[in-house]
Amino acid sequence: MKIDTVRVTEFSYPSRRSTDAAGHSHPGPLSQARLSLLTITTDDGQQGHAFAPCEVIREHVLTAFFRKVLIGRSPFDREKLWAELEHWQRGSAGQLTDRALAAVDQALWDWAGRALGQPVYKLIGAYRDKVPAYGSTMCGDELAGGLSTPEEYAEFALKLVARGYKAIKLHTWMPPVSFAPSVAMDIRACAAVREAVGPDIALMLDGYHNYSRTDALTIGRALERLNFTWFEEMMNEQSMASYAWLSEQLDIPILGPESLSGKHYSRADWVKAGASDILRAGVPGVGGITPTLKVAHLAEGFGMNCEVHGNGAANLAVCAAVRNCRWYERGLLHPFLDYDEVPAYLNRLADPMDADGFVHLSQAPGLGEDINFAHIEAHTLRSY
Repeated sequence: MKIDTVRVTEFSYPSRRSTDAAGHSHPGPLSQARLSLLTITTDDGQQGHAFAPCEVIREHVLTAFFRKVLIGRSPFDREKLWAELEHWQRGSAGQLTDRALAAVDQALWDWAGRALGQPVYKLIGAYRDKVPAYGSTMCGDELAGGLSTPEEYAEFALKLVARGYKAIKLHTWMPPVSFAPSVAMDIRACAAVREAVGPDIALMLDGYHNYSRTDALTIGRALERLNFTWFEEMMNEQSMASYAWLSEQLDIPILGPESLSGKHYSRADWVKAGASDILRAGVPGVGGITPTLKVAHLAEGFGMNCEVHGNGAANLAVCAAVRNCRWYERGLLHPFLDYDEVPAYLNRLADPMDADGFVHLSQAPGLGEDINFAHIEAHTLRSY
């Protein structure tokens, strides 16, 4: 059994999400968004799929790297194929990104699950079949009734608790919001949410990503008084020493790194340096399911949790397959958007949550994404 074709289909779908000048998601008017579907097909007709932003998989990347490495090879050789593609990153002049590598890895895992008739999380080695979720808010905004004040964060938090969430993570205000960044506003929002939801809801903060050490320390001490569960990406993660310094000053667990490149290699350095108390990895950010599992097992060996960054079927599969991940990140959430509305390119949500705040794993073969191929075919923009 050999890989026969590797193709990408770009398509459109209706969305009410928009991005600001800094790339943060916010509610917006109904518009047509774009997405890519990577499909790996073997010579017996079996397929594996992975969604990715259109800018992640360029046609040149598909031709120069993916097809060169994958075609004619066994789809079961995921570790070998991942290692060869990772080696090609050295000479790709930045074109073969970790996010592109992640799409291939996801599609190979999805192929294996579909071919063997098993959900991916069970192929990895299931630890549980439902995962508690935390509601992860969008970044703050200046939309009346949205997330423009600490009081609005508190009101929204109460709605999330009523929906079933037992944990909430705040993303506070960032530029280009006119008053951001603001240490005082971040602390006010955290205090308002804690007062609203009471002591039994776990709370986390993911604030402005470029605070100074002293500003981060001020916020961290406030979060300790408010009994927050963790503090995330408050400084530039390229300065590992700053995180090691902050971890020494605070009792609240520091989580990271999230956006730092380097896959499991850089995260091993963070463990050695004592730069975080909880490791962070997400399937798109570190190059796939395969390296995310490496990070999780690295953390486990040091008695640390590894919290998986972001939503989606691939991240959910990892959460269900490792024992040292406490939560699944469900988001991004906003008062003006309904997260439980199924996007047009799926027939059902990949991460349905019950009234008690648990996301249940699909038992369908593969990653569990019930793809609406009819919509994709009817709204294809191009394929290559």
